[in-house]
Amino acid sequence: MTEALAISVTKAERSKLQDINLENIPFGKYFTDHMLEADYENGEWKSVEIKPYQPLLLEPSLAALHYGQAIFEGIKAYKDEEGNAFIFRPVDNFKRFNKSAERMNMPVVPEEIFLEGMRQLIDLDRSWIPAKNEHSLYIRPFMFSSDAMLGVRPSETYKFIIILSPTGPYYAQPMKILVEESYTRAAPGGVGFSKNAGNYGGSMLAASQARKAGYDQVLWTDAFEHKWLQEVGMMNVFFMIDGVAVTPSLEEGTILEGVTRASVMTGLKEMGIKVEERKISIDEVVEAYKAGKVKEVFGTGTAAVIAPIRELNYKGFAMEFDPATFTVSTNVKKWLSDIREGRVADNHDWMWKV
Repeated sequence: MTEALAISVTKAERSKLQDINLENIPFGKYFTDHMLEADYENGEWKSVEIKPYQPLLLEPSLAALHYGQAIFEGIKAYKDEEGNAFIFRPVDNFKRFNKSAERMNMPVVPEEIFLEGMRQLIDLDRSWIPAKNEHSLYIRPFMFSSDAMLGVRPSETYKFIIILSPTGPYYAQPMKILVEESYTRAAPGGVGFSKNAGNYGGSMLAASQARKAGYDQVLWTDAFEHKWLQEVGMMNVFFMIDGVAVTPSLEEGTILEGVTRASVMTGLKEMGIKVEERKISIDEVVEAYKAGKVKEVFGTGTAAVIAPIRELNYKGFAMEFDPATFTVSTNVKKWLSDIREGRVADNHDWMWKV
């Protein structure tokens, strides 16, 4: 844990919490009473403060709006059965955030601002963490270029902010996924591994077209042959094939290095299930499905945690699954939830106490 950071704190006069019911609260719609804000100017971070959640005053010439230097993270905080607040694996998100920053030619955020600032912010708004199963406090750190001038170059100033949002279960129903054959999310040498805003903006058309066709999201494929599988929307993907958990590898830099993905892989191995990180094609999945070897398909991510997939459609061929029969993903989700909510020992030091 980092040293205590002296942060200026201005408390909200009235809490919005008394006006909100945290039972089954929708994702990303409501925000807590406070936010953390810091500015990067003249080569250093300054003006770190926690203040009431409020709008930002921005210039129309804001560099981030024109040139897309913007990154973010998604983290969650939980309460255990005694009411203690914990953040799940924030150090991993901190490292990934700065990896994204470096790829987008942005300054790294110091640990004392990212981690200690987050801890102090959550400590102030800890009453917003729902003490319910599958509920949590979603943490959104983000940074964007804040120069107020036009010109295609890295910004000289940046703003770092953390906001908090209570949330319930992300996906209520198992998902229908369309394998994407035309659009491309990421290519080797690009920014697919970074959590930058443009990755998500560029994915929305394909996802919208999939929804119009009756699907929830797309499963992205490679940029060259459109057959090598990458990730699903905002989630990594796993296939249970002949008793082995297979997930696309990260080596080409086109897939986000999911913290939930890594946690699930640890859980699967502890459950005695073989895990393979490797290239996997849609042709292999179709062939294995036809042979009756694909038993489960599921996504993993901070927001969704684990989302079962009930249909995977490729070129009109529907591969259908019954999530009611899923045992591996169900068991690993319970294992992860038990750790996060304090029902079993955290043997991996993943839970960071607030």
